[in-house]
Amino acid sequence: MNTKITAIRISGILLVAAFLLNTIVMQAKPVKNDELPSLKGKKVLMVWGGWNGHFPKELTEKVKAYLDAQGAIVTVSDSLGVYTNQKIMDETDLIFQSFTMAKITPKQEKGLLEAVKRGVGIAGTHGGLGDSFRDNTEYQFMVGGQWVAHPGGVIDYTVEITDKKDPVTKGLKDFKIKSEQYYMHVDPNVKVLATTTFTAEHADWIDKAVIPVAWKKTYGKGRVFYVSVGHTPADFDIPEAWEILTRGIRWASESKYAPKEEWMSPVYPGKK
Repeated sequence: MNTKITAIRISGILLVAAFLLNTIVMQAKPVKNDELPSLKGKKVLMVWGGWNGHFPKELTEKVKAYLDAQGAIVTVSDSLGVYTNQKIMDETDLIFQSFTMAKITPKQEKGLLEAVKRGVGIAGTHGGLGDSFRDNTEYQFMVGGQWVAHPGGVIDYTVEITDKKDPVTKGLKDFKIKSEQYYMHVDPNVKVLATTTFTAEHADWIDKAVIPVAWKKTYGKGRVFYVSVGHTPADFDIPEAWEILTRGIRWASESKYAPKEEWMSPVYPGKK
């Protein structure tokens, strides 16, 4: 009898321990799935090209696998001419662009910018969105920033999560990466989600400069999401980097279906 009672007590203790452990694990999850919109059924246009050094096709394929798994309806194009197709642009919910150091015609640029103004979301990484068309200032106005340098080339640096509450970065920790640390000219009114701090090692005049790594903004009715990591697709093998990208994609996909978010973050928030 005593043996049975002891066994029951031990079993009870184990159940309580399992419950507490499960609670801790659940609390440690970065973000609940319902905090960001679903991609299921969303129409996504992926456009890649430009300089091959950023592996635009490979990155597109990596992201497409994720989109397919989420139930998105994906169209892929290796031509900027797709931006002039009114039917496709009207039906698109989200554009994912990976196009570096290229030229875009006035008609193509107009098709892209007007679509975003109407409410099509756009997301991208590194030079695929932040160094696409150096001659086109209205395009850069839409993105919210433009690459200008990566001192030292591929180096070790840290990405600091500065917005702890936004669903795109909630629950994520700072992370180290070896890649190009993008020094950018940035619209001061974007909502900054993550930053990086430069040192004097490669350029003494930028010592302690804090530059955004990830942000979100609007252009007309369209949601715009950008993250500057992604020199190669391998950058997104880092779990935090991949999480920021995929969450940002989900956020940007909701432009047509959610009210405009009211926020302004002209000063980069410090770590808290």
